[in-house]
Amino acid sequence: GFGIASLNEEDYTWVLSRLAIEILEMPKEYEKFTIQTWVENVYKLFTDRNFVILNQNGKEVGYARSIWAMINMKDRKPANLLELHGDEIENYILNKSCPIDKPSRIKVEATNPTEILTAKYCDIDINGHVNSIRYIEHILDLFPKSLYESKRIKRFEMAYVAESYYGDQLFFYQNEIEDNHYNIEIKKDNQDTVCRSKVIFK
Repeated sequence: GFGIASLNEEDYTWVLSRLAIEILEMPKEYEKFTIQTWVENVYKLFTDRNFVILNQNGKEVGYARSIWAMINMKDRKPANLLELHGDEIENYILNKSCPIDKPSRIKVEATNPTEILTAKYCDIDINGHVNSIRYIEHILDLFPKSLYESKRIKRFEMAYVAESYYGDQLFFYQNEIEDNHYNIEIKKDNQDTVCRSKVIFK
C-alpha cells in the first residue's frame, strides 16, 4: 500500500511539497466538521491530493490542494511513483474537481529579515527536521493579534524547498504585496531557502 506505515517498512515516506488552503467559513467553536480527501493526479515524482472541509450540515466551507513527493528515507532521493508497486497508485485517482487555484509561485524581494528564530526541540519532528506545521505557526506569529481580531485568513499557501534542523537559525523575510496580501520566505542561517508562504487576509 501507500500509507506511511507500510511505506516506512520499505524505507519510503511521503513529504509535503506545496499546500494551498482556502476557507470560506470558519467552523464555530465545538462545531463538528468532516474532511474528505482524494488523489487528483499522479506524475513520475509528484502526486496531487485535494481536500474539502464540510461543516456539520454537510456544507462545503473550505478546500485545499497539496502536492506530495515520495522519498527514500536512507538517501533522501525521490521515488518514481509510476514504477513503485507497478502502476497501482494510479488506481487511486478520482475524477473529482477542486474549485480553488493550484499553489502558485511565491516571490519575496525583502532584503531585511522581520524575525530571526533558532530551531528548538519543540520544532523538531521524529525525523529530526523542523516540522512542517511549525513553519506555519511561526509564519502566522509574524502578524499582530489585532489583525486576526479584525480579519481572517482567506487563503494560505506553503511551498517547502529544503529541510532545516535543530539549532539552525531561521530568518523570516516578508513583503506586503498589496493590502492584506503577504509573501514570506524563510532562510536557514540566512543562506538557503527553506520554504515560502503566501497569506491573504479578508
